Amino acid sequence: MKILRGAAILWTLFLFMHLGRPLSVLGGGDPAPVNRVRVVAAYPHDPQAFTQGLLYHEGHFFESTGKHGASSLRRVAPLTGQVLADRALPREFFGEGLALWQGRLIQLTWKNRVGLVYDLEDFSLVETFPLVGEGWGLTHDGTSLILSDGGAELSFLDPRSFRELRRLGVHDAGRPVRRLNELEFIRGEIWANVWLTDRIAIISPEDGRVRAWLDLAGLLPAERRSAKTAELNGIAYDAQGDRVFVTGKYWPLVFEIEIAE
Repeated sequence: MKILRGAAILWTLFLFMHLGRPLSVLGGGDPAPVNRVRVVAAYPHDPQAFTQGLLYHEGHFFESTGKHGASSLRRVAPLTGQVLADRALPREFFGEGLALWQGRLIQLTWKNRVGLVYDLEDFSLVETFPLVGEGWGLTHDGTSLILSDGGAELSFLDPRSFRELRRLGVHDAGRPVRRLNELEFIRGEIWANVWLTDRIAIISPEDGRVRAWLDLAGLLPAERRSAKTAELNGIAYDAQGDRVFVTGKYWPLVFEIEIAE
């Protein structure tokens, strides 16, 4: 009888540990391939910008910078790095991810649990909305906003009400991929920088599986680094020109890259 009772307990634990998980995490399989990148071009970037979010629209970069007392929303000329427009956030706010939706810029804050919505043209504040948790990265797939909070899941939000529609667990070979940060939707896939690494995960928006990794180690040459230079952060996509741009916190350059075959 004790043996049967013990077996029942073990079976219950198995069901709890495995069947209670999202199906996407049970997939297993081989790890996603790791690809290197090739630099197509490099452009000046403000080395005082603690880049948290980056996007490209109609010939300009739009950038969200972080740090308390230094967070901002910017419009930047790509070829020169000149800041053409700048709106400072309140000192208590720490700027994070940034997305463009139907003529409005949507900016996250880190731990303030507030999202900010601006007019694209004059950066006037249109509205604010509550965030359930921390705000890290933000993009959209043409239908939903996609938000990261530093964990291994992405939240899909209604872009009008900001209500959460669903969550997507991100995994590679069945293992959760944590510290998902800056996001960009590129060619039907979600690109996510993984905080404190030199890697970008290319993620399926259907099942959350990492289809490939990009290894950007050494992208910023050692001679261009300073004592302040921090990790990779900032991914932007020019859909019309099919160009991908990346940068980092306090980096003096933005790089246009392509996947090396």
